Amino acid sequence: MTTHRFTPTSYHNVIGTMPAALRIADGDTVVTRTIDAAGYDCEGIQRASGPNPMNGPIFIEGAEPGDALKVEILRMVPTRDSGFTRSVLAGNVVDPETVRDLPRPEKTLWTIDRENSTVRLSEPVSGLHGLTLPVDPMIGCFGVAPSLGQAISTATSGEYGGNMDYRRFGPGSTVWFPVFVSGALFFLGDCHAIQGDGEIVGTGVETTFEITVRLSVDKRRRISWPRAETADDIITVGNARPLDQALQHATTEMLDLLKTDYGLTKVAASHLLGQVVRYDVGNVFDPAFTVACRVAKKWLPVR
Repeated sequence: MTTHRFTPTSYHNVIGTMPAALRIADGDTVVTRTIDAAGYDCEGIQRASGPNPMNGPIFIEGAEPGDALKVEILRMVPTRDSGFTRSVLAGNVVDPETVRDLPRPEKTLWTIDRENSTVRLSEPVSGLHGLTLPVDPMIGCFGVAPSLGQAISTATSGEYGGNMDYRRFGPGSTVWFPVFVSGALFFLGDCHAIQGDGEIVGTGVETTFEITVRLSVDKRRRISWPRAETADDIITVGNARPLDQALQHATTEMLDLLKTDYGLTKVAASHLLGQVVRYDVGNVFDPAFTVACRVAKKWLPVR
């Protein structure tokens, strides 16, 4: 298998069917450097406009509609000593009467200590002078070209992936996307040094990364929504609005996964999910919300 060092010459604010920037074989590894959600690189130079400019697309030989693209997130290393967030909760995550009292959101800078893998506010605010957080890298926006020749803004998400902002999509995780077009056409970007559930201020700590991913084709593995696996859990993801529809998509995908991959009947899967399922909120800021349905591997039957 080959390792490719991919240096983009342009970036995309939509995920769609467009000429490939790189072609690789099934199972190859790609190392690439991302810019931040506003389009700034590791030197602080603006290379593109927001929202969430993506690297890609990457064409994977052998990927065809009806397959799944397997994305192993092998490594994420921050390439800049600074990041940014917004300063105030998004209006849609608080009660309507509270919105009028929220301060105006401002861009807030964070300092990234790459040697010690920590982040802190560059100018601490009252009550948080000692706040230092661990770097916990994640990919905010990634996925494959959607069906029907669509080109969809990187501000949102769907069956193809996109701007899900799910904090478990980091090093050590494997993510599967349904393939809709030949070559899959994989995009990635919008990486965060850390982020809480929901991206409830509209950002994580937005910064730049060098990312290493391995891209493989699972032939004839028909899935409808993104799936993932970590060392401890299996995960399915639904993207929609309202939030309950995203939960329905994620739960339906998990029901199908437990049937096809573990041989459980709908009754058996229901008993299991009813008692051990966990739901995580990915993004509740953008046009489509993200819900992840998660089951610990320790509860699963042996395959």
